[in-house]
Amino acid sequence: MSILLLGGSPAATSSTGRLLDHVGEKLALHGHRYSKLQVRDLPPQALLHADTSDLAIKRALAAVAAADAVVIATPVYKASFTGILKAFLDLLPQDGLAGKLVLPLATGGSQSHMLALDYALRPVLHALDARHVLTSVYATSQQLVWVEGSGLALDQAISWRVQAGVEALSAGLNALSGRIGDSYVVPAEPVRLAS
Repeated sequence: MSILLLGGSPAATSSTGRLLDHVGEKLALHGHRYSKLQVRDLPPQALLHADTSDLAIKRALAAVAAADAVVIATPVYKASFTGILKAFLDLLPQDGLAGKLVLPLATGGSQSHMLALDYALRPVLHALDARHVLTSVYATSQQLVWVEGSGLALDQAISWRVQAGVEALSAGLNALSGRIGDSYVVPAEPVRLAS
């Protein structure tokens, strides 16, 4: 089962990106493989003009379609997720997250924006037909400290929430794949007659 780490931060170096990488590393420890897509790396003209014929946009949309789970990370600006993430999510078809598990992550300057994931991002993810949107993880800049040489240090409360999110996503993927121990059973898929 494959996981896509989808970064919605406009900054190349950010606490959001570091948190997303941290979650990816934790998922790898659970035996999952993942790929990463930073929305900021897509061609801006094609993204803003919804040019789905652009090769980079096509590849990004194909990466979402191929993933069994998506971890979406965004900083919170003006009590919502970023505009570049919104522009990318707008390119997905109406059922663009169908059958997928989604783990939303967000970072912000204070706890006052903690509910932005639930009232701004979660409805969009459900509208895109996500199979299950897991409990969101929100962290403030003070709870994520970058230490040169040793990497990201998480506040104990956030560390626990991240671990719970990773374990829930891992368990969900294992259940979807029919994983029992080290053996796999091909899951039965319902026939989809119409979109």
